[in-house]
Amino acid sequence: MTSVLDVVGVVKTYELEGLEVRALDGVDMAVHEGEMLAIMGPSGSGKSTLMHIIGLLDRPTTGTVTIEDQDVSNMSANELATVRNRRIGFVFQSFNLLARTTAMANVELPLVYAGVAASDRTKRASEALERVGLGDRLKHMPNQLSGGQQQRVAIARALVTAPSIVLADEPTGNLDSRSGVEVMDILQGLNREGITVVLVTHDDRVARHAQRIVHIRDGRIISEEQVEKRVDARAELEALRSGAVPEHVENVWVNGNSGVRPDSDDGAAR
Repeated sequence: MTSVLDVVGVVKTYELEGLEVRALDGVDMAVHEGEMLAIMGPSGSGKSTLMHIIGLLDRPTTGTVTIEDQDVSNMSANELATVRNRRIGFVFQSFNLLARTTAMANVELPLVYAGVAASDRTKRASEALERVGLGDRLKHMPNQLSGGQQQRVAIARALVTAPSIVLADEPTGNLDSRSGVEVMDILQGLNREGITVVLVTHDDRVARHAQRIVHIRDGRIISEEQVEKRVDARAELEALRSGAVPEHVENVWVNGNSGVRPDSDDGAAR
């Protein structure tokens, strides 16, 4: 199986009040082309640090990171920015949308940085928003969209450059139950199309939407597993639309996330 990303012997240390803190301690990990992988661990485990390094937002202290057979470990800041813009799409828990900018303009932003012509930017951004079900919200501002819709704009922004990898850091963390399921349905749909998705989460149920789970604790990968009974977000969504609330949705999306029930006003916001 072809690897799209390889992490070998990665160590990350920080200086904190004169003490050396080791956030990652010799991490080895491969992400295979076309898979959906979850990196799972509790707060402080190192999972966010690992995500920042594989997303080229930070550098390892030692070790190597290879993306599509290209070693990026010692690249300059400008070189990293180019690789990041072309090959990696980001989806964050807090959406990270520009507040006074339309959905279309938010999605176009990576293309602006890439120097894409205005006419092509408009076409590609519109297609990306259509892809996530927001073709009728192109001119809406973030404050005119629900949380779930804002996250879908963020997903469209991640897709617009046709990246090799989509990195999603706690993508359902700020969402109500129904919106969380919708976002996971979109991510699984992208994966079915062949896009590599790396999901960072502390929640076991969210992680089980992936094909494989890597468990990290104290800066080390302690185990990994193939998911035998993968959670099907499409089936979850259909159950919610029919008025049924599967027990795992009630227990995880409601109690484990926002506390908003699927039949509440917030949960129904589309």
